[in-house]
Amino acid sequence: MNKTYKLLMIIIFAGALIACTQEQQNKISRLGVTFLEGDYKITYADGVHVKEWIVDGGKVTSEPAKGYYYFWATVDGKKRYVQTPIGRSYIEEIDL
Repeated sequence: MNKTYKLLMIIIFAGALIACTQEQQNKISRLGVTFLEGDYKITYADGVHVKEWIVDGGKVTSEPAKGYYYFWATVDGKKRYVQTPIGRSYIEEIDL
């Protein structure tokens, strides 16, 4: 693809995103998290209750209709399957 085409696609996508409601933007951002492979820190925060997990070379999938992220995390040196609510979870890409 040439640079002009890429720039045009970004402008169109940004324009469409601006026209969306906040709920539609949230749904789009949740879909973008599905099947990303890499290293991540996932944080669940609900008031004073905060829990963190590390995904090492894996992926995070989302199920927007159910409202959860699913992933395999390293906990005490072992891989554990975790699901956490989308609404109270934060995903950060990290370098391991």
